[in-house]
Amino acid sequence: MSIDLFTPYRIGELELRNRFVRSATWDASADETGAATDGSVSIFRALADGGVGLIVTGYAYVSPLAKAAVGQYGIHCDGMIAGLRRLVQAAHDGGGKIAVQIMHAGINSHYLPSNGIEMLAVSSRADTMASHREMTDEDVEGIISDFATAAMRGREAGFDAVQLHGAHGYLMSQFLSPLYNRRTDKWGGSAENRRRFHLEVARRVRQALGPDLPLLIKLGLQDADASGLSLAEGVETAKRLVEEGVDAVEVSGGFGGSIRAARADEPERPYFREQSAALKKEVSAPVIEVGGIRSLETAQSIVDSGDADLISMCRPFIREPALVNRWQRGQKEPATCVSCSQCFGILIRQEPLECAQDRRLREEAASS
Repeated sequence: MSIDLFTPYRIGELELRNRFVRSATWDASADETGAATDGSVSIFRALADGGVGLIVTGYAYVSPLAKAAVGQYGIHCDGMIAGLRRLVQAAHDGGGKIAVQIMHAGINSHYLPSNGIEMLAVSSRADTMASHREMTDEDVEGIISDFATAAMRGREAGFDAVQLHGAHGYLMSQFLSPLYNRRTDKWGGSAENRRRFHLEVARRVRQALGPDLPLLIKLGLQDADASGLSLAEGVETAKRLVEEGVDAVEVSGGFGGSIRAARADEPERPYFREQSAALKKEVSAPVIEVGGIRSLETAQSIVDSGDADLISMCRPFIREPALVNRWQRGQKEPATCVSCSQCFGILIRQEPLECAQDRRLREEAASS
């Protein structure tokens, strides 16, 4: 039996209007302090008006030493709450729900080294020239507290859920992966020790939020390198996180498995479908599939097969924020996004978030 993707779906106490999620997307629209701007609000308003069920913000840093990039949202101090409330209001005005994603970059920061700031590393590394030091136990405990405090700010700002960023090589990935975690204390070594940070963060954040506000995680379930995090270890970590109160898992990549560019003539290929399916067999909590999904047909297949419960997309919504509404109206052509990833090049140049293909077409039209 085919499942209607456009009917309401619940994550814990939170009811979504459909099964479509806008995956956390760095939009580089925050100001130099990390505060949301008018440009930020317009992005979230368009997504909510476009029919997205759950919008996840771009990653928000939990402390000054957690910052990854220019234009990133901050949730590191109470001064950020007013701007974050504006994002919540924009989503709610359009009928959508919104989660704030909170994170720490660890040693994977572009912002800190370029500003002469020493990074905190899970383990000291000889393969980087960037200034960094290995975390002490006190540092680790302080970062766990930073996550909990940031989550409380998210609740105060009115977000419908909080998502931990445990993917794409940032700090949580660094703790979990044997490629980066070479510690010999309680935070490293065995798989149980390497996942300890995740479990402590989830436990503390759940305590901070209380039992009613959904806690999600975007989890790098497997590293691309065969000597890195295995799928079995990733699935076991996700199972333990659900036991600690995580309400839904968005399956993504760890090291070497996040964003991929594709040729326009390549067939559609969901990046993490195999990993999502493996996790779904082991947990009753909702599983969210992200990466490489461009058609309603593929989204339907993923949910109908039981490989995942919800469908998450990023780049398609940059080009078509109203994609969900289009599909629901019966216009079922695939997303016009071609997965070129040039939109992120625009952001690196500190220009407003925009589809690079649309920009090119506009510039060609203006010059003709």
